[in-house]
Amino acid sequence: MKTHVYSWRLSAELKSELERAARLRRKPLSAVLEQAARDWLAQNSAELADDEETQRQLHAAAERCFGTITGLGPYHAERVRETVRKRLQERYGRKRAH
Repeated sequence: MKTHVYSWRLSAELKSELERAARLRRKPLSAVLEQAARDWLAQNSAELADDEETQRQLHAAAERCFGTITGLGPYHAERVRETVRKRLQERYGRKRAH
């Protein structure tokens, strides 16, 4: 079941060509557009996979820098900045200029 709508701007010429292709195939324009999108994804799947691998590598590298802040209590999101500043000051012995 198709429930999502996507719209974009086309040149008048391309729109006419797409509508003509749909009429010739006796299919709705949405079916022609969906097939075009599927074909494009199939042709570009290797490039998309490479990008996903690159993203995985970047996330793995970034995870090595991630830490956790524990013991902040129920207002943890509101106190993160304060806690990070305090820990940086403890670690490096300097205060942040305001």
